Amino acid sequence: MSKTTKTTKKISFKKGFQQQIIDNLGSSLTELKEILGEKKFRSRVKKAAKLLSEGIKEKTSKKIKEVKKNTSKKKTEDTEPTLEK
Repeated sequence: MSKTTKTTKKISFKKGFQQQIIDNLGSSLTELKEILGEKKFRSRVKKAAKLLSEGIKEKTSKKIKEVKKNTSKKKTEDTEPTLEK
């Protein structure tokens, strides 16, 4: 008897999203699958999924920085020269 061990690999967000695209396209384009054949269809769907998920990144939480407003007001009356005749 041979013992089997399960190895759990963490799949990146992008790869998981690509797999979802592949599954959805595969199930919705069955007619195209019949026309092209299994191998060509699978490779084209894989390429399409790669292109569709090209710019996708998992959102990371950003730390919010508090912006302090400058409350001191400059007096423009004192700095502007006045010309009197």
